Amino acid sequence: VQLQASGGGLVQAGGSLRLSCAASGRTFGSYGMGWFCQTPGKKREFVAAIAASGGSTYYADSVKGRFTISRDNAKNMVYLQMNSLKPEDTAVYYCAKSRFYSGSSYPTAYDAWGQGTLVTVSS
Repeated sequence: VQLQASGGGLVQAGGSLRLSCAASGRTFGSYGMGWFCQTPGKKREFVAAIAASGGSTYYADSVKGRFTISRDNAKNMVYLQMNSLKPEDTAVYYCAKSRFYSGSSYPTAYDAWGQGTLVTVSS
């Protein structure tokens, strides 16, 4: 599976962005997907995850109520709608494919990663 993330950019605090992740392959609807973020010198951090069917979603406490993860299995796409952005949301965001049907907050549960897309939130 290959993953291609896009949609990052520069936005003012309080603004919105939608990240997209395109996945290759014919089994997209059989595994969970996740979004993680990373800043220089820090470990990759969990942001959000979604189960294969899209029926279950999980969020880091820091983004609950502001970010929404969704997927379109017909298009092999997963999205991260980011609202009310804060300067501390600035990071490179990665989409990832879970080894399992469900999503997870643990990076080790994922076996494929996209290249990352940079989100910069100015104050």
